[in-house]
Amino acid sequence: MAELATIARPYAEALYQVARQGNLADWGRQLQVLAEVAAHEGVRQLAGNPKVTSEQVYEVVVGAARSELLPGVQNFLRTVIDNGRLTVLPQAVEQFHALVNAATGVSDAVIHSAYPIDAQQLAEVVSALEQRFGRKLAATVVEAPELIGGVRVVVGDEVLDTSVKARLERMKVALGA
Repeated sequence: MAELATIARPYAEALYQVARQGNLADWGRQLQVLAEVAAHEGVRQLAGNPKVTSEQVYEVVVGAARSELLPGVQNFLRTVIDNGRLTVLPQAVEQFHALVNAATGVSDAVIHSAYPIDAQQLAEVVSALEQRFGRKLAATVVEAPELIGGVRVVVGDEVLDTSVKARLERMKVALGA
C-alpha cells in the first residue's frame, strides 16, 4: 500500500498544481468519479490486458464516467493510462483531495448514521461537529444500521462515537469489570 501511495504522490501533486488554476470543486468531482471507475475490478482487468490499447481503456473509463470531462482531467486520465498506472488513480485522487483540504483548511468527515439524515439535520450536525473539532468539515454520510441509533464520526484519525452500539459496548465492559 505504501508503494501505491509513493507512486500516486507525484500524480496528485501535479493534479493539484494544474487544478488550482481552475475550479477545484469541479476537478474534485470529476476525479472522484474517475477514481470510482478505476477502482472497479473489471476496469483494472481490462487495463492490464496486453491486447487492449490505451485508447480503448480510455474510452471505456470515460464512457463509464458518464460525464463530460474537463480538458485537464482528460489529459491526466490519458497520462495515467499511457503510463500503465490506472491502478494508482484512486490513491492519487485521495491524495489530491488531501492537498485541496490542506490548502482550504477543510477536513473530510465521514458520518456513519443508523438512519438517513436529511439536509437540515446534516447542516445542524456538521455545525456542531465543526465546533467540536475546531475546523471546517466536508461531510459524507454513510448509512450504518448496525449502530442502532446515534452517529459515529471519523475526521482524519479522530473518532467520535455516540452510537447506541458503542454505549451498549461500554456498558457491557463496565458490567463485566
